[in-house]
Formats: sequence, C-alpha cells, structure tokens
Amino acid sequence: LRSLVGSEMCIRDRYQRRVRESSSLLIMATVVKAKDLRAKPKAELEKQLNELKVELASLRVNQVTGSQPAKLAKIKGVRRSIARVYTVITANQRNSAREKFKKKPMHQRPLDLRPKLTRKIRKQLPLSKRKLLTLRQKKKLANYPIRKYAVKA
Repeated sequence: LRSLVGSEMCIRDRYQRRVRESSSLLIMATVVKAKDLRAKPKAELEKQLNELKVELASLRVNQVTGSQPAKLAKIKGVRRSIARVYTVITANQRNSAREKFKKKPMHQRPLDLRPKLTRKIRKQLPLSKRKLLTLRQKKKLANYPIRKYAVKA
C-alpha cells in the first residue's frame, strides 16, 4: 500500500468501495424491514418465516458445496431477517397479552408484563397495609398522644 502513488491509491479505494457496495446490495435483497412486518397478520408472518428458513437451508447447502461467495454473503442477511420476524411475532404476542391483562390488578398479571421498577419498590407493602397499626401501637397513641410544644419567640 505504501508503494502506491496517490492516483493509484484512489483507483484502488474506488474499486474496494464498489466491491463493498455490490456485496451489500446482494445482501440487502433478502433483508426484511420490521415496519413492513408489523402490518402483517400472524399467519402471513409464519409463512414468511418458513420461506426464510427454506432459503437459509438452501444457502447452507451452497456453503457446504463451495458455491459463489455472493450467496454465502446472503446467509447473514437471511439470519437477521429470521430474527426480525421472530421479534415482531413476539412483540405482537406481548401487546395482545398487555391488552388482555390491562384491567387486572398488578399481582394477577404475568411477571414479564409487570413494571420492572426496583426490587425495593416491588417488595413494598401496598399503601393500605402500610398505614395499618398494631393493637399495641393504637393503645400507645391513645394513652400517650404526641406532645405539641409552643416555641416562645
């Protein structure tokens, strides 16, 4: 690289950039957009998932047989597309579960649908139980009321 002169360096850079762009275009052909997936119903998502899995299986066969490098580069894109489809399916399931359990009290909801907060807040007693007094505390308050002092100015 150091022996190359400025103009030769530019030519080499342009060639490498073109190779990178062409390989990314090949990969982008199988990439699925998440926003397009969100609009589809579950049956269609599962159908697309099966198609992607079949495509991945054929690409794996090509990989073993030593096929073209362009096909091998598509494996990454197909795997990511499969992951995107799974992610959208899971998100849809969670949203429907949220709607189902929306009106139920917090302790009746599944754990993964409850707010995370902090452990300390999660373990706190509810406000109604926090304010309750024991019999002993009630007697003490009745017999020994809190003293109020007037400060002389």
